[in-house]
Amino acid sequence: MCDQDHFDDDLKKYSRRDFSAIAAAGVGAAMLLPRAADAVEVSDRDVTIETPDGHCDAYFVTPQTGSHPAVLIWPDIFGLRPAFRQMAKRLAESGYSVLVVNPFYRIQKAPTASKGANTPIADVRPLARSLDAATHQTDAKAFIAWLDKQPQVDKNKKVGTTGYCMGGPIVMRTAAAVAERVGAGASFHGGGLVTDKPDSPHLLVPQMKASFLIAIAENDDERDPEAKTTLKEAFADSKLPAEIEVYPAGHGWCPPDSRVHNEEQAEKAWQRMLVLFSKTLV
Repeated sequence: MCDQDHFDDDLKKYSRRDFSAIAAAGVGAAMLLPRAADAVEVSDRDVTIETPDGHCDAYFVTPQTGSHPAVLIWPDIFGLRPAFRQMAKRLAESGYSVLVVNPFYRIQKAPTASKGANTPIADVRPLARSLDAATHQTDAKAFIAWLDKQPQVDKNKKVGTTGYCMGGPIVMRTAAAVAERVGAGASFHGGGLVTDKPDSPHLLVPQMKASFLIAIAENDDERDPEAKTTLKEAFADSKLPAEIEVYPAGHGWCPPDSRVHNEEQAEKAWQRMLVLFSKTLV
């Protein structure tokens, strides 16, 4: 996963651009996401969500009219930042009411990474380690309960949830913790989906009722080639649809501000997510 010691070595292998030059040009230069031809107009706002552990700062973006299926986004280790706001806005333009949260709200408000995706992993590792399976599930319940109170959310339709890097395991725990509401989950270069610990996310599959998309980075697969097989077996045993694929891209390839962003593979993963949501969030 993204906070392991091999992260810097992977950057050397997969980086396709001079990230320092992009950062110097401004954050907008790093986030030129394509807009769907049928994109709807959206409205957005910063929100604060009360949880059992405090108050979480988050970003909420929805189509300007009507109520729509909700999607809860869990960011990577670099947290809530402009790149994830842009991704959420793009998803809302496809007809979803989207919430992106600051998973580290217990410690500090966003932004939690001083240099965005260019922040040294050592600087943000303590934030990730402040969370665990219990906080994941507590937060999931609070955030989905908040979504269900919003007039822009159609409660008659299932909720989707996506996660990037450390957000991958949180997606799986969300799907288990709020199984009656979550109809789809998508993990992009998620770390630690399969472990040898008793709280491994893959062990929660029997508690879920969601269809899944699990997009695995090729360097993650190289380090743990059996994980994908374990995941496939877990979903098959529970008779849950799951598209599990290794992408020819490095860990962290999806967010547009990532130093290893792979535009072609990120777009493929995005489109597969839209297909999943169109079939399941009904």
